Amino acid sequence: MTKPTPLIQPLLILLTLFPAGGTLFAQDAAESALDTGDTAWMMTSTALVLLMTLPGLALFYGGLVRAKNVLSILMQCFVIAAVMSILWVVYGYSLAAGDSCPYFGDFSMLMLNHMQESTLAGTIPESVWVTFQMTFIIITPALMVGAFAERMKFSAVLIFSIIWTTLSYLPIWHMAWGGGLFHDWGVIDFAGGTVVHINAGVAGLIACIFVGKRKGYGSSELHPHNVPFVLIGASLLWVGWFGFNAGSAGGANESAGMAMIVTQVATAVAVLVWIALEWILLKKPTAVGAATGAVAGLVAITPASGTTDITGALFIGAISSLLCYFCATKLKSALKYDDSLDVFGVHGIGGIVGAILTGVFIREGAEATAGMTQTFAQFKSVIVTIVWSGVAATIALFIAKLTVGLRVEESSEDVGLDSSAHGESGYTM
Repeated sequence: MTKPTPLIQPLLILLTLFPAGGTLFAQDAAESALDTGDTAWMMTSTALVLLMTLPGLALFYGGLVRAKNVLSILMQCFVIAAVMSILWVVYGYSLAAGDSCPYFGDFSMLMLNHMQESTLAGTIPESVWVTFQMTFIIITPALMVGAFAERMKFSAVLIFSIIWTTLSYLPIWHMAWGGGLFHDWGVIDFAGGTVVHINAGVAGLIACIFVGKRKGYGSSELHPHNVPFVLIGASLLWVGWFGFNAGSAGGANESAGMAMIVTQVATAVAVLVWIALEWILLKKPTAVGAATGAVAGLVAITPASGTTDITGALFIGAISSLLCYFCATKLKSALKYDDSLDVFGVHGIGGIVGAILTGVFIREGAEATAGMTQTFAQFKSVIVTIVWSGVAATIALFIAKLTVGLRVEESSEDVGLDSSAHGESGYTM
């Protein structure tokens, strides 16, 4: 790729710091020229991030539940992907990327009425950028379904997801990436520590408490029914995450390359730490543990992937795996909440750890300075996200409860959601 002109270079620097700012892209589009290499990479990244949900997350979660509920999980992920795609183009992108106030956008881009074939977002078509960001809004509410798996009504899942996404995902996106509050504070969230993982993790925790525990939780064994599914799903998440993190650079550039290698390093060390803990405490390293450790590392490195170095990746991966392990086992057991598939323990805690450590481990030349000021800004963004998501989730759950009810009947839970909610079975005899 040719060397950027002096006019383009400041824009590229800004893109590496705030990669997902739709408003930022639109403002400088006139100063950019289409780059086919950047466009090709972003189209590839878009497909990779969609792969994370379909089928990566669906298989990962589907394998962790019991056989009678596997289709319900796959169905929830599949339909959420469809619903969020429409929500994003109708009003989601406008409320996220529009220029209104520090907390949310406006209605100026409803139905993407501003966008033409020739509209650029940096060096790529804006249509590609909007589709890339669409895959983020798809996976975020899909992450939450693991917290209340095996007992929430399908209709309630959809209502909760739509309302929560509108009230929490879109505002947090605007705060972090649309020139809003977090941007004003100088917060670094390269690919979605606050926007995706803390946001979804907290909402999942609130939801699993509202819905209540699964029947038999604490008194009978609720084992994963298909561990190969779990490992295959985690593998697809690992591969797709390169689109998630390296794609957030906005093009095929140096920042994307660094995001790719630190993502791999953090994930690898997180796997090793998790299975080492199992080996020490349980005497056997498990496949489910290795898969969960990988996801913990991927989550934690996400906000720092554009600004950290190899040392930072090693520390972030190791610390997140250690803390997520104990939160997904000891903390959940002590507080007695039934987060079915450890959404809060992995995504919530991993996102919090990664977001805060982003301010600690900043590589030289990353256009940011590690220290207490940056770390405090990161901490503030974490607190705002936790409170905002928690309030939005509470509102969404109350609305779902008042309209269709949250929990399936006991008889439906006994027979399984595959049969009771969808009239199908994941397996035949």
